[in-house]
Amino acid sequence: MKKSHSTKVKESRGDRIFSWVNGVILILLCIITLYPIWYVLCASFTSNTYLVSHPGLLLWPHEFTTGAYGLALTHPLLLSGYKNILIVLVVSLPVNILLTLFTGYFLASKKMMFKPLIQFLILFTMFFSGGMIPAYLNIRDLGLYNSLWALILPGALSVYNSIICKTAIEGLPDSLKESAYIDGANDLIILFKIVAPLIKPTLAVLLLYYGVGHWNSWFNASIYLKDNDKLPIQNIMRAILIANSNVLNSAAAENDQVNQFAEAIKYSTIVLTTVPVLCIYPFVQKYFVKGVMIGAVKG
Repeated sequence: MKKSHSTKVKESRGDRIFSWVNGVILILLCIITLYPIWYVLCASFTSNTYLVSHPGLLLWPHEFTTGAYGLALTHPLLLSGYKNILIVLVVSLPVNILLTLFTGYFLASKKMMFKPLIQFLILFTMFFSGGMIPAYLNIRDLGLYNSLWALILPGALSVYNSIICKTAIEGLPDSLKESAYIDGANDLIILFKIVAPLIKPTLAVLLLYYGVGHWNSWFNASIYLKDNDKLPIQNIMRAILIANSNVLNSAAAENDQVNQFAEAIKYSTIVLTTVPVLCIYPFVQKYFVKGVMIGAVKG
């Protein structure tokens, strides 16, 4: 028997140089991307005295302390902020996915009455809006002012996410729908029993898009909500950051007050609002490429 010898392609000198340069550039990009996150994490556990007296590079926590987290967590509105954002997420996400699924299914359908006109009206809202003042007047006249519904209903549907959902649905074989129609299924059964299970990766990505959007949103709450106990967590953390920035910039601030919390608490608040999203991301990260690219290539 003849032994099969694996042929190894010999890299040229130029290929090796390119690989090394490419590797070095990618490593530098990773460092540039990850260092700010590492700095914030280290600074949140570093004493405020060290942060004030040693600005610049920070590779590990110095004079380790959790005092900044203790001060941030004692804020009276912190628990209500987390409760409010959880209510918004629990109510909004099912509505977001349901409306996106309906819109994507409609846009992907080939035989629908008045489809060109309705599709134009849907896409029109993606590029043009009435503006902030008409939106505020609309929220007020609908009786949603100073209610969490003002954070849920206006952003219930994203046209961009609907287009992603439409692309995923268009990637499914037409024979599936035709067979279901022959068996007597209607569009609702086809949508929830056939289409939705087949585009789960895309729905997982859209769920994360909507969730992160709600979690990071603070501007609408600052306009539509009057009571502090109804504000979501981002607005509470923003108030903490502004309050401590005022302490730092105030000439009348006491030195011991500044040394106690003013600098380090900024980083602890960033960590407190970022960690929940970072904990969820690894579970849906595997769906990103597959979910967004599904249906992008046919044939």
